Amino acid sequence: MSFIGAAARAVRLAARPTTTIANRTFINNAAVKKWAFNASGFNQYGLYHDDALYENDDVKEALKRVTQTQLDERAFRIQRAVQCSVMKTVLPKDQWPTFEEDREKGRYLQPYLQEVINEREEKAAWAKQG
Repeated sequence: MSFIGAAARAVRLAARPTTTIANRTFINNAAVKKWAFNASGFNQYGLYHDDALYENDDVKEALKRVTQTQLDERAFRIQRAVQCSVMKTVLPKDQWPTFEEDREKGRYLQPYLQEVINEREEKAAWAKQG
């Protein structure tokens, strides 16, 4: 290979973009999310994602905004999970929420929670200005 050919090849390699964007990352992999959902064990007690949230001030305020039906369903799921825990057993597999069901129904608190967080941040911004 001549010097000119090697230099042209080096220029072409240098001109290529050095960063590549992965189409499939570890975080956005649906199979990993499904595995993590099943490994968490909350589904074995019949709990949804938002049933197992740590109840800080934002979550408590969001729970005040949820409909009474959703609160009653949440209380039933939590009481059933506590009963299973006390008895050191899990629900029958046909009563476990699936990954798809959890994605569809299990995030019932998120819109209210986001609203509460936005309001808190807005209050902090107004307090900072004044």
